[in-house]
Amino acid sequence: MPYETVNSDQLKSMLDRLNRNMYKKVSELSVTAWVTPEPVPYEARLTGQRVVLSPGDRWGDLWDCAWFHFTGKVTEIVKGSRVVLLIDVNGELCLVDDEGSPVQGLTNINSEFDYSLGLPGKRVVSVSESSTGEETVDLWGDAGCNDLFGHFRSGTLKEAVVAVCREDIRRLYYDAEVLLETAEQLPKGSARRERIFQAMYEVSLLLTELTDERVAKALSVLREQLAKRGGDPVLSISAIGHAHMDLAWLWPIRETIRKGARTFSTALKMMERYPDYVFGASQPQLYDWMKIHYPNLYARIKERIREGRWEPQGAMWVESDTNVPGGESLIRQILYGKRYFLEEFGQEMKTLWMPDVFGYTASLPQILSKSGVNYMMTQKLSWSKYNRHPHHTFVWEGIDGSRVLTHMPPEDTYNSPAAPRSIVKAENEYLDKNVSDHCLMLFGIGDGGGGPGEEHLERLMRQKNLLGLSPVVQEPSSRFFEKLAEGVSRYQVWSGELYLEKHQGTLTSQARNKRYNRKLEKSLRELEYAAVLAGLTRGRHYPADELERIWKEVLLYQFHDILPGSSIKRVYDESLERYAVLLERVEQMIAEAYDAVAEGFSAEEGTVAFFNSLSWEREEWVQEKGSWMQIRVPAMGYALANTDMLVKAEAAVMDSVFQNMRASAIDRVVENDLLAVTFADDFTIISIVDKEHGREVIPHGQKANELYLYHDEGDAWDFRQDYRQSGGVPLEPAHCTVFQDGPTIGLLLSYTFGDSSLMQKVLLTQGSRRIDFVTKVDWKESGKMLRTSFPVAIRSDNASCEIQFGYIKRPTHRNTMWDYAKDEICAHHWVDLSEPDYGVALLNDCKYGHRAWQNVLDLNLLRSSSHPDPEADRAEHSFTYSLYPHKGDHVQAEVYKRGYELNVPLRSVNVPRNGTARKLPAAHHSFLRLDHPNVMIETVKQAEDGEDLIVRLYETAGTRIKATLDIDFGFSEGWLADLMEAPIEQLHPKGGAFTLSFTPFEIKTIRLARR
Repeated sequence: MPYETVNSDQLKSMLDRLNRNMYKKVSELSVTAWVTPEPVPYEARLTGQRVVLSPGDRWGDLWDCAWFHFTGKVTEIVKGSRVVLLIDVNGELCLVDDEGSPVQGLTNINSEFDYSLGLPGKRVVSVSESSTGEETVDLWGDAGCNDLFGHFRSGTLKEAVVAVCREDIRRLYYDAEVLLETAEQLPKGSARRERIFQAMYEVSLLLTELTDERVAKALSVLREQLAKRGGDPVLSISAIGHAHMDLAWLWPIRETIRKGARTFSTALKMMERYPDYVFGASQPQLYDWMKIHYPNLYARIKERIREGRWEPQGAMWVESDTNVPGGESLIRQILYGKRYFLEEFGQEMKTLWMPDVFGYTASLPQILSKSGVNYMMTQKLSWSKYNRHPHHTFVWEGIDGSRVLTHMPPEDTYNSPAAPRSIVKAENEYLDKNVSDHCLMLFGIGDGGGGPGEEHLERLMRQKNLLGLSPVVQEPSSRFFEKLAEGVSRYQVWSGELYLEKHQGTLTSQARNKRYNRKLEKSLRELEYAAVLAGLTRGRHYPADELERIWKEVLLYQFHDILPGSSIKRVYDESLERYAVLLERVEQMIAEAYDAVAEGFSAEEGTVAFFNSLSWEREEWVQEKGSWMQIRVPAMGYALANTDMLVKAEAAVMDSVFQNMRASAIDRVVENDLLAVTFADDFTIISIVDKEHGREVIPHGQKANELYLYHDEGDAWDFRQDYRQSGGVPLEPAHCTVFQDGPTIGLLLSYTFGDSSLMQKVLLTQGSRRIDFVTKVDWKESGKMLRTSFPVAIRSDNASCEIQFGYIKRPTHRNTMWDYAKDEICAHHWVDLSEPDYGVALLNDCKYGHRAWQNVLDLNLLRSSSHPDPEADRAEHSFTYSLYPHKGDHVQAEVYKRGYELNVPLRSVNVPRNGTARKLPAAHHSFLRLDHPNVMIETVKQAEDGEDLIVRLYETAGTRIKATLDIDFGFSEGWLADLMEAPIEQLHPKGGAFTLSFTPFEIKTIRLARR
């Protein structure tokens, strides 16, 4: 009878029957659990609420934990058989040994997952390959009442049984599954397809009964088809086991630690059964948790790494977001990440492993290149909404011209089922198969699913070189990239940012976390500089260990589902609490360091030392002891001022200052010596006159600082791109008062809307071109987004947007879908619209989501999404944004300096009346000086591996220049270093100064040996 009488559905029904008969239940296990709200160690496993369970009994609620005890006995009737346990507690479970060390992870079968990639559950525990009939079962397991993605799946015991595995049926199932799916992927009418279907048809006739004899005959029939090999390959696929692990997302950080134990112990267990299996995992933070919480498990991982069966992946401490973190944070991610893998495993990381990050800053290629990272792996660009990224293999070029070989697995997933359809999809979808004969497959189940299961590895055993499919080899990704790099000259170059056309809401969601991140980045920068000064001037110990601990925690919170705002409420409750503690401690250490420096001064009563950590002189108004004074502080130095004398001297100056300033709520005007700001009836701004340059900043008939509420039913990741089309509601002030405080003057506006309120100071400062909008919001809205916008009298096709270590230009038009897709864009301290002779910048102190359209600069201030955190940002917020009109374009106006000044305040400490050490050279002094305005000193710190000093600089304007760095403290030698702080070229200073040549946006690191 021809096989056409049996269709694929009938054959799949046969597979289902084989699957159901793979295990035969023999007896029930006895199950007892001790339930606690939070995890407890193995030694305390009996401290929870004790419950005795039968299948169907409930044991916990979401996030409950429990220690399960499974006991039972194998009976004589199964002697000689392969005996297993089938366990499903409707949660995630980690079986442990007699010392409490993880042995194997199990996951509920009904866990949420993309079932097109396969079933996620793991429930099989091996007891004996050939039972004696006398084995006893006495197992403990640590359980979490949640599924892979944190959801509640009833928390009831589903099954816990002793079963016999019919190994012949199990083998037959995988033989038939691989062959049937291979045939389905082949062209209709091909000989290979017809032969497989014929064999499957013959097997279906045999398997009307599952006797040993018939199963053996079926195995023999399929063996012939499985033995057929392919010829010379056009495409080879490198496969590596993977378990993508979000360090927090729909679960708290504490659960990730347990997910890591479950996943890693499962990987080790699978390696015992499958000798070809190579597994990889990224993120040193995750490994470090294993080292701390599960030392025996960690020791077994290290052994597999030494064998080459387990690959440490990725160069960063965590798989960090790359849009929001500052440049130095990205460097520290790699610095700490690479050092950990090198020190723990002796391996130098050459690949950035970033499968799931929401877009990639154009600064990253230089950071990678100068950190010794040659390759990058991702797949997230496949999620773009409007345009398909044109390559899977390409050379990525950053803003400075640095290049990194980049690969995206053509399956567009990191959860590959490793099935024939996976192989065929990789070949069919690989956009660069015309120039590349290698691609990568990441197979397994992530986020606590234990990575690859039996099904993945059984398939790959059969697919090494199976006729009809491209060959697949299991090997480390490092080996894949080495092979891929051989053809690098043939690959296309993608220049600029890798913009993900999705998840723009993450530039704004969870605003308090983003504010804390910005403040901590700036405070850590200040602390490192202050600690160096305290060491140079007072011999004070540099707090290297504590700095590393704080940095690593900040880096953890930069994980791509924490800092972007896409985790559950508990993650933010915990991170906000920790952020507050960290910031308080860092600020305390800054004060202590500057106090130590000031102890070296000898001064009169009332003297204050002002410290400037920026690399240019600052002349600013400061308020000290309740009085205002104007102070000039040199670059990266200090200035001493006697406040008692200055306050008296400034009294006359303040009188003249007041003559140039006025504010009136009736006339709706605020004015200083440089700018005059006029408001409309609703207190939006309708005019900004630049008195110095005779320029009107706001176009006639348009309104600036128009605070608008928009409908936003999006989640933490996304909001509708056409949100403006549905209209918005402008905020109208309920009250306006005039204020003047020393050299500052302005209007205080109060707004109420819904259940929320907003207070905003619109202020000018004498001698400053900045218009500051100092804002406090009590935000209680749901499904809303708050934005402000500034139409300016500037025509430009591009907006300049600050990113890490430079800036990028983005279109202000929407000519193409590529332009349209970039409606919401990321910028750090500033965005700018400029004509050749004049421009306007919008600055901020903690915001990232912007829009630049035609002549309008727009800032996303707050969102109130309800998923995955139903209370996201319903809280009090404070932030400042500023409008900065300027002569020339943003480079000529040195806008980057204004952004830093808004974010990095001058610091002041009281000087003891009688100093305890030598006097420093003068009442003002600079420790580091640059002679070119386009170069910024970003970092001054102690080296990670000793007492040498590190000075990191970058070119800010995109120009080629020479700059001289003057160093006013003793050093014996200096080197150019890479970002890992390793010397690469000795420098030869002249009189304590280095002359440095910069290419556009180049980062340079100087290492100095202290005398």
